[in-house]
Amino acid sequence: MQKITPHLWFDKEAKEAAGFYASLFPDSKVTNITALHDTPSGDCDVVSFVLSGQPFMAISAGPLFKFTPAVSFLVACSAKEEVDALWGELSAGGMALMPLGAYPFSEKYGWVQDRYGLSWQIVPTVMDEMLKDRDEKKIARVTEAFLQMKKFDIAALKRAYEGG
Repeated sequence: MQKITPHLWFDKEAKEAAGFYASLFPDSKVTNITALHDTPSGDCDVVSFVLSGQPFMAISAGPLFKFTPAVSFLVACSAKEEVDALWGELSAGGMALMPLGAYPFSEKYGWVQDRYGLSWQIVPTVMDEMLKDRDEKKIARVTEAFLQMKKFDIAALKRAYEGG
């Protein structure tokens, strides 16, 4: 077992969410589901799953806790097609769960909230490389460009980086 494993609390959707997430990422699968009975939250499902080799756990234990964008999972994407595919899948049925304007920053900058209320950041790997450049003018142009974006546009980021 990993020393640190993210553990996600769902109302009733742990099995469904784990299966959905595992369908989106390579090297991913649900590895175990255990039903617990007569807990303080009633009957609970505890789900172990792996996303891109990273172990996770989830529990369906009632509506006591909700996700916020204070915790999100950053997904590094190498190509536009990957950004578009993950954005499309994760945003389907999402965002509406978030009260309009409650977290306005999280509706930009590559952030997306899925149908279960979990926040993800879909970020092209090239952006990380650009922001590590020592040329402050390039960094400023890339920053100005991405601050205008909801979903990151790799071509527009490259144009900003190159000064175009």
